Amino acid sequence: MTVLMKGGVLMIPILLCSVVAVAIIIERFVQIRRARLANARFLQAIRGRIRKGNLDESIVICAEHPGSPLAAIFRDALHHVPMGEKRTREASGEAGERQAERLEKNVGGLATIAGGAPLLGFLGTVLGMIAAFQRIEALGGNVDASVLAGGIWQALLTTAAGLTVAVPTFFAHNYIVSWVHTEILGMEDRSRDLMILLTTGEDTIRDLEEEEA
Repeated sequence: MTVLMKGGVLMIPILLCSVVAVAIIIERFVQIRRARLANARFLQAIRGRIRKGNLDESIVICAEHPGSPLAAIFRDALHHVPMGEKRTREASGEAGERQAERLEKNVGGLATIAGGAPLLGFLGTVLGMIAAFQRIEALGGNVDASVLAGGIWQALLTTAAGLTVAVPTFFAHNYIVSWVHTEILGMEDRSRDLMILLTTGEDTIRDLEEEEA
């Protein structure tokens, strides 16, 4: 803690960035995994249950899986079937965009922290170097190497702290974005399967595990 305090006041926002980043990472991992499991359960429940002439049962099944983004997409699409194929596709696409936004929630915050933490660190270092040279000037230049080195390493603490926060946040952000992208593509595929079923009667809706295999 003493070392952190020597880094100056900018260590506080850097520390706050680390706390926020950890909170976002944990929250996104939990929510995305929960959505994935809910989608898998929903697909198991809905497979073989959609009938072109009787959609009420399918809509009820969708309502029974409120935690599944895919169920929300299917429900909106099924509600618009009486309005025609075009409107059904539009409803499915609109619902898909809303669910994608939910999966991507707060991910932008990780990108902001990954880019902003090093800048806070560099700012702290610059301010620390200015303060160090002001002390040297006040002493009339009569300082030994140890005094100069002490001021410099304290100034560099914020840069090290900023990079320590930014690097894992950057990798976590990229991983979560890739994971979300995979989930969105999977939901788009299942939505296309639904449209094929509604237009041709051919049931091609697959489980997530079957797609990965």
